[in-house]
Order: sequence, then C-alpha cells, then structure tokens
Amino acid sequence: MKIAYISTYPPRECGLATFNNNLIKALNANFTNSSLLETSMVIAMNNSDDVDEYKYPEEVNFIIRQNNQDDYSEAAKFINESDVDACILQHEFGIYGGESGIYVLPFINQIEKPIISILHTILNTPTYLQKSIIKEIAKRSAKIVVMSNKAVGFLQNIYDIPSTKIQVIEHGVPDLEAPEINPIKQLPELIDKKILLTFGLISRNKGLETVVKALPQIVKNNPDAVYVILGNTHPGVVKDSGEEYRDYLKQLALDLNVADHLIFMNRFVAEEELIDYLTAADIYVTPYFNEAQITSGTLSYAVGAGAAVVSTPYWHAQELLDDNRGRFFNFKDHIGLAEIVNQLLENTDKLTALKRNAYNYGLKLRWPKIGKSFINVIEKATKHVDYSDKILRQIVDRSVIPEFDLSYVKRLTDDTGIFQHAKFGVPNRKEGYCIDDNSRALIMALMAYQENKDVDALNLIPIYLSYIHDLQLDNGNFRNFTSFSRQYLDEEGSDDSFGRTVWSLGYLIHTSPNRSYAEFGYELFFKSVNHFKNLTHLRGICNTITGVSYYLKTHPYDERILNELNLLTNKLIESYKNTKDEEWHWFENHLTYDNAIFPLALFHVAEITGREDVIEIAHESLKYLEKITFSLSTVNPVGNNGWHLKGNKAVPMYDQQAIEIMAMVLMYHQAYVVTREQEYLKKMFTSYLWFLGENTLRIPLYDTETKGCADGLQSGGVNRNQGAESTLAYLISHLTVLKAFKYENKLNGLKKTESLLKINK
Repeated sequence: MKIAYISTYPPRECGLATFNNNLIKALNANFTNSSLLETSMVIAMNNSDDVDEYKYPEEVNFIIRQNNQDDYSEAAKFINESDVDACILQHEFGIYGGESGIYVLPFINQIEKPIISILHTILNTPTYLQKSIIKEIAKRSAKIVVMSNKAVGFLQNIYDIPSTKIQVIEHGVPDLEAPEINPIKQLPELIDKKILLTFGLISRNKGLETVVKALPQIVKNNPDAVYVILGNTHPGVVKDSGEEYRDYLKQLALDLNVADHLIFMNRFVAEEELIDYLTAADIYVTPYFNEAQITSGTLSYAVGAGAAVVSTPYWHAQELLDDNRGRFFNFKDHIGLAEIVNQLLENTDKLTALKRNAYNYGLKLRWPKIGKSFINVIEKATKHVDYSDKILRQIVDRSVIPEFDLSYVKRLTDDTGIFQHAKFGVPNRKEGYCIDDNSRALIMALMAYQENKDVDALNLIPIYLSYIHDLQLDNGNFRNFTSFSRQYLDEEGSDDSFGRTVWSLGYLIHTSPNRSYAEFGYELFFKSVNHFKNLTHLRGICNTITGVSYYLKTHPYDERILNELNLLTNKLIESYKNTKDEEWHWFENHLTYDNAIFPLALFHVAEITGREDVIEIAHESLKYLEKITFSLSTVNPVGNNGWHLKGNKAVPMYDQQAIEIMAMVLMYHQAYVVTREQEYLKKMFTSYLWFLGENTLRIPLYDTETKGCADGLQSGGVNRNQGAESTLAYLISHLTVLKAFKYENKLNGLKKTESLLKINK
C-alpha cells in the first residue's frame, strides 16, 4: 500500500507533525523490505506563505500553504493523479485555513481516494461551523479514528455520526526503553533531585502555574524536589505574546520563594532524549485547567514510558489513568496536588505501583502495534471503496460555463445608474432607472471585484452607490423609480425595494474594496435601520434580513443590529408557523416570485446566530420549495401565470423568471455554507444551468453574443428582451458558482495564481 499522509510534518515543531511522522514509521515497521519513501507520500501543511520556511525531508511531496485556497485544489489533483491507495488525514481545527479550518472541506471533497481521518480534537460544545466541519469530514471519510472511548460518545450523540464509521485506536508511544544509565540524572541541576516533570509546547491553557503554586508545600516536605518544564513556548503564543507566560511563571516562583526549584528546559527534544526525561522523572504532572481535552499525546508518552502520572481529571486522563495507572487532583487545586505529590514521594511502594501499572499498559501502545491497527483500517477502506458521493469537479462541467463578461452591463449603465429595461440587447432609456436594479448591480459589481479584481467592476461601484444615496429619504426609506431625465417618479418605494437596497448596503460593508465606500455604506445603512420596524411585506423582510446578516458578518458584536435581525427573523418565523399545515410548508398562502429568498434569508440567520428553530424551518421550507420546483433534476421555478396558490395541485410553469433562479442559486450556496452538505452544491449548479439551457425548453437564456440574459422563459420560447433584472440575476448566479468553486482553477481567463511549489523526488 502507498499512503498519502495529510498533516503538519517535521521539522515543524507541532504535536501533529510528530504524530504524523511516527505513524508513517509505525506502518512501515509492519512490513519487511519496506522503506519510508516506498509507502508514504506526505502532503505537508504550512502555517505561512513561505514554502521554504521548513527544510522538509524528501518524503514530503507537496506543500499546502494554510490560507491559500488554490493550494488545496492543486494538492487534491496531485493526490488523484498519483498511485496512492488511500489518504490519512490528521484533523485539528488550527492547521487548516479559513474560519475553524473550513478549507479542509472543499479539499477532501475533491480527493478521489479513500480517506481515513484522525480527529485530534472533538469538542462537546462546538460552534455550528465546527460541528458542520466534523460531520462533513465524517461523511467524506471511509473511517474516523479517535483515541478515546469518550470521543466515540461525543461523535455519536453530538455530531450524529454512526458508530460504524468510528474506530478507536489509542495514541501511540515510542518503542523505547529506559537507558541503564540515565544521562538526565547526571545533569548538574538534576543530580540527587526528586524530579517533577511536564513537557510539551507551553501555553496558558496547560495550567503550569498550578504546579508552581504547589511547590512551596512540596519543597517544605521534600527540599530536594524540582519542577522541570521541558519544551518551547507555543509558536502562536510567541507570535502574539512573546515569552510573557514563561516570564509570569518565573516571577510567580520568585514571589513564592521557590525560584531555585523551577527549571526550564527551553527546547524541542527528540524522542530518545524525551524518554530519558520521562524515565528520570519521579512524577509526571499534567495540570490542565479544564476537562475539555479529548486527546493528549504528552500524557500517552508519559504512560508509555512508565511514569508515575499525577493529573487533573480531563477527559483523556480519566480513561488513560484508570485502574491505578495514575492519581488525580482537582482543576486549579495546588493544595491537593501538593498533598498527592508528597504522599507519593514519601511512599515508594505506591510510586512504584503507579509506574509499573503505567508501563504494562503502555506496552500495548507502542507504535508498531498502533501501526498494525491502522493497517487493518486502511485495508478495509481500500477494499470497500464508496464512490457514490461524486467529487466536486465531477459535478461541474466547466466547459459549459461562459467567461464572465461585463460588457453588456456597461452598455446598460450611464453616469446615473443602470437602466431597468432593454429591447432585445439595446438599453430602453425611456423606462428609466429603479433602485431595485441598482442595488442588484452594486452587489454584482462587488462580487466581480472580489472574485477577480475587475477594474470595470470597481468603476461601476460608485455609480450604483451614488444612485442609492440620491434616493434615500430622511426617514431612512428609499424612493424606487426615476426617469431618464432624473425626475423622481414615486414618493416612497416598496418594502421589497427597501429590502434589496439594505441587502446591497450590508454586502458593501462586508466586501467593500476600500474604506471610503464602506464608510459611505455605513451612513446609508444606519440611516435605514429606523425604517426596519415599518416593514410588513415578507419579501422586504427577507431581503433586509440578508443585508443585516452580511453586516453582522463584519460586525458580529453589534448588539443593536443583532437585535434587529432577531426581530425581523421572528416575524418571518411567526408567519411560517401561522401558515404551515401538513400539506403546505411555506410562509404565505401562495408562492409567487423570488420564492427562494425565504429559506435564503433563514440560512443567513443560521450562519450568524446558529438558532436551531431557524435552521429547522430553513431546511423544511427549502425541501418544500424543491418539491415544487425540481423535476427530473431540472429546475422549474413557479411561473407568474397565476402563481401557485395554497390548495391548488397544479403549479404554473410559465413564465419563468431569472430572479427565481438567482434566488435558488444563492439559497443553495448559502445552505452549503451553513451545512457543508455537498448535495446543495450539486443543486446550486443545476439551478445555474437553467440560464444555459438546462430547462424545460432546452433553450439558453444567456446570450453569448450580447452578454445579456433574456427576461424570461415562456411557453413558446424566451422573452428576448434583456433587461437589468435578468442580466444581473445571471451574473450574480455566475459569480456565486465561481465563489463556491474558487478553490479550483480560476475560470474566465483569470490570471492563474502562483503555482504551488511541488517537491517531487
């Protein structure tokens, strides 16, 4: 077997890097005439953009820069084109890019090989995003490996992962014995000392001050006792706070008059030397502050070396130190720690019994035995491969996607704004402008600039923003229509147009290309908040919710706006509950236009708040809309010829409008953002294909000549007029697809990002 190992890797000083290296050696130890290079291919995770930061050994074939999304796509292709039989993925939230390491999800969904995922952190109170990530990893993996039985319960009860997916394989330990003459005992500062030891990367969550606070009482009974802290400060801590924590511990020891009994060994040691330290120690201490530690490699190493361990009762310790393999003291209880340490140092029989029990248990944790367990898992995964869930690049036939083109939008736009209508592909100036379309145009221009730094898009932004500013009233509401001669045609716009405008302002604040536009957006947005309480029409509420959600993605701690979001959401939820029955799962007694914005708005709320009631209704209403609009994998939005009324069985098929499809594309994309369920990406792309001819009439609405989009699909063909609404609906849908799949090679002739350095030896 040839395995691709995806994780950090030495010389990067990281617990997962050491684990990954040991796992490779452990698997190799079970094969005769097998070398490290013959059975392994390492995909190394870099925590910076400098691929030369670490001098990796030759088994590292590929480097992923943590925050470079294109690297993940390139790595997946590299794996797929290689001769590896399976992948072993080490998962820890901090080693992958994006919020909570979310970049790992599109990465693994592109890999065509069986994946075995090892979870090093499993939270009992995850955020909605963290929970979604673990669930998606489990869904994509042939097997999930955890290192404790408690982790199994978490995965089943919190993450809804079936037990058949989960395998317990304990953390491996070095296959080494204590030296006959231990060199650590000969170190000048440790000769004739009773040694308390902690090792690993140093950070505040390790609780080392508890041991320092216990030292006065320990030293009082055992004047020859010293506490050795072995290891570097965690690189993240050094970056943010320097050596502040280490200095704090030193000052604390000085204040307690035990500075001579605190010894720092500030370095990362090889395993052979680590075993020397562990076997030289009289007592090994793990003083974590709380129970939320599902796996501890340092604890496993201590048990494997036959150390007498005294620990706080965090999750992994509760299991590993069971059956008299260690002793416990309460979290932050330095008095209890001192009492236990003094008892053990004064009773050699009890101390020896702990060491003997730990050593005997550690024999079954030696790396070669752990490697054999992994081999069994890999063999089953490669023999029973599940290809039912296709990879993302098989979902999308990129050859059918036209290049992104703003030329038609530029023809529709003058220095006032974008025209509402067109005759065929020619702007119809006498119909003037509306704030609905200028708001959509602002969103589209922002998306285009965000996607490819399009200069034309950047130049369009102030035109649309200026139009919005010009139509805002003193009470925060907006007018909607103006003539070609720039005369106002209404006193106030509708709730719908207000909501779409707030949507565009929230999106501007979230994605603004510069501070000036963002500050302008803030001014207009906050002035509009006064009008939120006046909204009664549900579509206006939905559009406003979406805009407010984008604002909160940038300003998540704005309590006033968060309260406004909840008030608007509650109106929507109340309407749903009042209208829903066994046959009808919708917010109104009819489905008319722009229907998908209802679940779209709720999925945005779900992303911001994680409200379970919102998530439930978002899913339920989406499924109902699917039932109405999907037929034989083709999207058939509700037609405007009578709409769809509650109680009617027949659903009008024509005329189908482009804004319906845009809303569905956005809805499925946002559902994917919240849930990471790959099926939503498939349906997002299926919806997008409506513009390109995957519809009931098999006629494209997007015009590759004019670069505009037809106004609708009619029973006998298409409405050949190409107004702003339909064209912007297409372009926003197009950009949403690009956004969803931007980890793959860029479309539309964009300059390809810097190629990832490959190390092929």
